[in-house]
Amino acid sequence: MARKRGILDIIQVPSMGSKDIVRRVPEEGMGDLRLGSQLIVGPGQAAIFVRDGKALDAFDSGRHTITTANLPLLGKLIGAPFGGETPFKAEVYFVNMTEFAQMKWGTRNPVPIRHPGIGVGASLIIGNGIFRMKVADPQLFVGEFAARQGLYTTDEIHDTLRAYVVSALKDVVGELGLQGKSAFDLPAMIDEVGAAVEAKVKDEFDSMGLRLIDFKVEDLNPKEESAETLAKMGLIDMGELQKYQFAMSMRDMAQQEGTGGGAMGLGAGAGMGMGMAQQMAQQMQQAQQPPQAAPAAATMACPKCGHQNPVGAKFCGNCGEKIEAAAGGFCSNCGAQLKPGSKFCSECGQKVG
Repeated sequence: MARKRGILDIIQVPSMGSKDIVRRVPEEGMGDLRLGSQLIVGPGQAAIFVRDGKALDAFDSGRHTITTANLPLLGKLIGAPFGGETPFKAEVYFVNMTEFAQMKWGTRNPVPIRHPGIGVGASLIIGNGIFRMKVADPQLFVGEFAARQGLYTTDEIHDTLRAYVVSALKDVVGELGLQGKSAFDLPAMIDEVGAAVEAKVKDEFDSMGLRLIDFKVEDLNPKEESAETLAKMGLIDMGELQKYQFAMSMRDMAQQEGTGGGAMGLGAGAGMGMGMAQQMAQQMQQAQQPPQAAPAAATMACPKCGHQNPVGAKFCGNCGEKIEAAAGGFCSNCGAQLKPGSKFCSECGQKVG
């Protein structure tokens, strides 16, 4: 990393690990540097000089000789000239500028979503996915996070990034709930939800000097364990949730079977499962609509008093007149009076038996 001596004549980090975002020289405390020291910045690296927690001068990859000309900000802070062999104190942060491997995110605590208009008050959503990122502005990242908070690896910064993602997911799910979307709609909207979350998270990453790459939501479903709690609170209909879960299990089964049959089988299986889920949601909406009044039963008028009797009645319920005695009788389907000798009803076309 550097020669083991009082003054750092050569400052470098020959290689960085796959999870290393930043490496600091020296690892602890302030380093003694002098004008004429050699700064070697490897490919895919940037070097940032820091003093008193402030990110000052930046260097791209290459070999640099430290002079007052290429340390203008640090020189102003300390006082120039440094003077030949006279050391000055500073830290150097080497930043990994390459793209990092996929990082996972997930909801440690479920996200609530309300269900207006379909009879299910609320659900708790769990989700997970992946993203990739890289450092876009090394000076901003070092000054705001690395130098002040000691975030040097992807493991150390993972929780911070995950918190940004989950916060954005809560906002998006809440907005969809206000638009009348429910937990049962979300699995079919994964791409739409992912794009909305990515747009919100991008600004947070930018503020850290990072660039968000390839963000995805891989799963988004009601949380099974929470359903019983919500049911006890009267916020969710367990019967409808079970229907939904059945549809999802059918989707998963179809996906597993489709794996052996190539992309066509997989697409058909997923489509069938999602179709069932959407059908369940439609059934839930229909179930909440007020029942339609059943069509009135066909009746026929008594030939004597005109009282409406059910089709097929042999006697009038009002006066006791024998209805069959009426000339031509009545249609057994619609109750219309038949003309003598009719083979079909002139009103509905029913064959006269």
